[in-house]
Amino acid sequence: MQRGVGSGNTPSTRLSRLWFLSGVHGKIMRTRRRAALAAGPGAELPDLRASEGADMSEPLQDTGTPKPLDLREKGAPRNGVPQTCDRRLFMQFVAFGDCGDSAPLVGALTSTGLESVVYADAHDPRGVGVLVMAEEPAAFVTTLREAFLKPPLVLLRQKPEYAMLGRTYSSGYEPDLEDWLLRRPRRVVLDPAAAWAVWYPLRRSGAFAALSAEEQNAILREHGRIGHLFGDSGHLHDIRLACFGLDRDDNDFVIGLLGRDLHALSACIQAMRATRQTSQYMAHMGPFFVGRAVWQSPIRS
Repeated sequence: MQRGVGSGNTPSTRLSRLWFLSGVHGKIMRTRRRAALAAGPGAELPDLRASEGADMSEPLQDTGTPKPLDLREKGAPRNGVPQTCDRRLFMQFVAFGDCGDSAPLVGALTSTGLESVVYADAHDPRGVGVLVMAEEPAAFVTTLREAFLKPPLVLLRQKPEYAMLGRTYSSGYEPDLEDWLLRRPRRVVLDPAAAWAVWYPLRRSGAFAALSAEEQNAILREHGRIGHLFGDSGHLHDIRLACFGLDRDDNDFVIGLLGRDLHALSACIQAMRATRQTSQYMAHMGPFFVGRAVWQSPIRS
């Protein structure tokens, strides 16, 4: 029996249904990718449908007024109560050339009252690197900027390729969330025993964001085991900062490796080159700033 035009089973109607289904599926996958990027390494992604077997022919339901975004950092539960914190530490790294004497630079940074470090650049005998930390990022474009626009800093030649800006973040498993976000990074960076440092940005490929949460976690655990091996043995400590939307070259993270011996930092990076994350899902790494601290400010109470 020939079906009528309004029967719902004409070729054009079937094609419209396929377009609809592909549109719904595409929306879900785009949402999963955005969630993966926002969550950071190791975080679990939320289920976007009621079950894995949800009928893809049903449109996503409008649940009414959306819940307010919760941008607080989350840690592991304490006594059954989830940890949350709406504070984080920002770090900015800048490098300069034509610095024959670091003493005036140290004086200028001391006058800002901001916790900071000056590194001698291992690749440039007249180069220095400067790392500055603040909870309030406005300090970088007010207090620090004013210092950069006056002698001696204004006389130095900036190396914009080394500019990095990032923020501490949580993965949801931290036993002491506030210490992880605010105190540990300062202890690591300002530790006189960890004078050598390697700072670099990185960007993962889009293929990593498209993986399931289970696949991402397995890849990150492999990568993390190497870091723990070096850290637990006392060879180095790491700083991981998120820089989504903050980096001039669209990187995802800023990494700092700090330790007593430069060889250990190099060996850690070498070992991590063989992981799935670096060998298969890394779009870009570097440039690498390698330096040794010549001055570290005291840790503020």
